Amino acid sequence: MRSALLSRRSFIHAAGATFLAGLAPEKLFALERTDAVFAAAFMDAAGHFGLATLTEEGTIIDRSPLPNRAHGLAFDRNYNRVVAFARRPGTFAAIFDLNGQAAPIVIASPEGRHFYGHGTFSRDGRVLYASENDFDNARGVIGIYDATDSFARIGEYPTYGVGPHDLSISFDGTTLIAANGGIETHPDFGRTKLNLDRMEPSLALIDAATGSLIEKHELPPDFRQLSTRHIALAGHHEIWFACQYEGARDDLPPLIGRFRPGEALEFIYLPEQTARNLDNYVGAIAINRKEGIVAATSPRGGSYVVLDAVSGTLVQEVKLAGASGVAAGPRGFGISTEGGLFNGRQSPVNWDQHVVRVG
Repeated sequence: MRSALLSRRSFIHAAGATFLAGLAPEKLFALERTDAVFAAAFMDAAGHFGLATLTEEGTIIDRSPLPNRAHGLAFDRNYNRVVAFARRPGTFAAIFDLNGQAAPIVIASPEGRHFYGHGTFSRDGRVLYASENDFDNARGVIGIYDATDSFARIGEYPTYGVGPHDLSISFDGTTLIAANGGIETHPDFGRTKLNLDRMEPSLALIDAATGSLIEKHELPPDFRQLSTRHIALAGHHEIWFACQYEGARDDLPPLIGRFRPGEALEFIYLPEQTARNLDNYVGAIAINRKEGIVAATSPRGGSYVVLDAVSGTLVQEVKLAGASGVAAGPRGFGISTEGGLFNGRQSPVNWDQHVVRVG
């Protein structure tokens, strides 16, 4: 409880008097009494898109407009800012100063590239990395942006795969982890998947300083239609990943796995009915390292599961229509739905697929 309170207090302290003074009394009241603050992208009833900060109890504290629909988020605790990445094949990323001291910055991917909806900051907050598509060459890249200079693009690394989605960085900041979903797309064809008969899913570890490949884990031949999409970091260098299956609907491949650098992939096999309830689709994954549990959501299956982070066994299965975003909270997880629920509270907006804790 103490660490949660300190985190929330840190958010309030960082936000500053100007931001707090602009809040309605009921929102300030909610902020002062919550143990955690989250951020998520949304669409409102009028069809407008935006980014919101909200309490653990689901009270929206602040809303900011977005140019279009966003997908994933990256949080930089060094400078208290959050980035919302456009949904594939979008070309914008919007950076918001949660302190309220600077206007939002909107950047665009360069010609021949589009964002894949995810990214991560370097551990010191000076660099932003974004998963991108070099679509004319059907290869994944990591766009590199200078977070100290208006997020100017300063280079790129290969992801050593096709269709990168989620992107993370090791706790020591030395290694980028790319989930190459293996699916080829091109903006001329919208969101159409062009190579489902020859997918190449993989997980790549990349040197953050040089861009060189450290190691690459390709999925076994039987799982070549299992698109590696999302990543969550556990302790002891363990990396969890979540997948979406593009094969026959009556197949039942494992959708969740884990590995450590230098070791083989390990797949988590759930009870058959639980696996069927996920409907071959995991939309997000998160780890509560303090409690030693992992949560994975399935908006398509209308459910989420909680696993033991050590044994990988099922702890809990919950039916929840549109279960979508998930992030570790002070206790358990913050979970959003496409229908506008956050931790059970109905919001006046529909949440997008991901949520991130920011305080």
